[in-house]
Amino acid sequence: MSTNEPLRLHVPEPTGRPGCATDFSYLRVSRAGEVRRPPVDVQPMDTRDIAYSLVSVLDQQGNAVGPWAPEIDIETVKAGLITMMKTRIFDSRMLTAQRQKKMSFYMQSLGEEAIGTAQAMALNVDDMCFPTYRQQNILIARGYPLVDMICQLMSNERDPLKGRQLPVMYSVKKAGFFSISGNLGTQYIQAVGWGMASAIKGDTKIASAWIGDGATAEADFDTALTFAHVYRAPVILNVVNNQWAISTFQAIAGGEGTTFAARGVGCGIASLRVDGNDFLAVYAASKWAAERARSNHGPTLIEWVTYRAGPHSTSDDPSKYRPADDWSKFPLGDPIARLKQYLINQGAWSEQQHEDTTRALEAEVLAAQKEAEQYGTLAGGVVFSPAEMFEDVYKEMPEHLRVQRQQLGI
Repeated sequence: MSTNEPLRLHVPEPTGRPGCATDFSYLRVSRAGEVRRPPVDVQPMDTRDIAYSLVSVLDQQGNAVGPWAPEIDIETVKAGLITMMKTRIFDSRMLTAQRQKKMSFYMQSLGEEAIGTAQAMALNVDDMCFPTYRQQNILIARGYPLVDMICQLMSNERDPLKGRQLPVMYSVKKAGFFSISGNLGTQYIQAVGWGMASAIKGDTKIASAWIGDGATAEADFDTALTFAHVYRAPVILNVVNNQWAISTFQAIAGGEGTTFAARGVGCGIASLRVDGNDFLAVYAASKWAAERARSNHGPTLIEWVTYRAGPHSTSDDPSKYRPADDWSKFPLGDPIARLKQYLINQGAWSEQQHEDTTRALEAEVLAAQKEAEQYGTLAGGVVFSPAEMFEDVYKEMPEHLRVQRQQLGI
């Protein structure tokens, strides 16, 4: 007769649900400037301590401290702040447009603006990014026209993708922005393959892969890590840990007993865990990882610790599964407010400049929206020609499609 207790499973639960305050003590947080900065040729196993701590540069007073404080000119920092502000204003306008039925769907990057912005500015313009659906600021940072982005959102007659993609799933080759996929996780293996191809060709371009905490539970994540490690692919493997994957807490994907960065170390990949709401820390870590990849030292996995401040998408209501005021209590704060304070401390920004810039950016986004709406909106009932479903599919149209097109009389 067995004397053992019956077996049982552990089902992770978030530390806050609607009606109660979230206990954020589960976050492993380090003081700004406390975490060491290793050389770029460090052995992956020697980054284990960094995978469990938190790289941060900006302290609570808005000063840059410690070994990760980057060498970056003040104009670049100001450009970063403006891009983050523009992203937030753009998101707000597009969310309103979706509620007005001008587009079918939208996803904000509210609270996560520093991550895509700073990395885009740290990479070369010809490096290829394989984003998920909260990195619209990569396009904005690289100067892609807002009008073209809005036309894609509205699936109108000037939509660069001709209505074939869900809104927010941009694809811009000339901006180094690989097609977004709704099948989460696929970007990782594609990015590793692209980076391997760049090395095979003897090129100098690197790849940047993006995934959320929830999608690390997909098999594609592990496959990508294996190939990246074995072949030392020149790729940055970004894991955006914004605490929530749709309605499931990050612990469900494995973030409770360890960190997502630690999974990289376990696969033989140099790994960092970074304050994703600290623009300077994101920029410095991205520069470090890019130099490592470009110097043939292999891939880097970076876990960006942040918080999804808004709904998962316009189809989501986060008040059903988490406290409504979580973002205001998140220990890492607002990335825009933190960088703004840094610039004020440097004498390079002011409250008046911030207000003036906000108004100017609002006018810029509104003007772009009005221009895009001239080409139609979802509410206007845009109808594409049936002929377009035959175009841009094959380099040379097969005979059976030619026959089908003739049968349609187009």
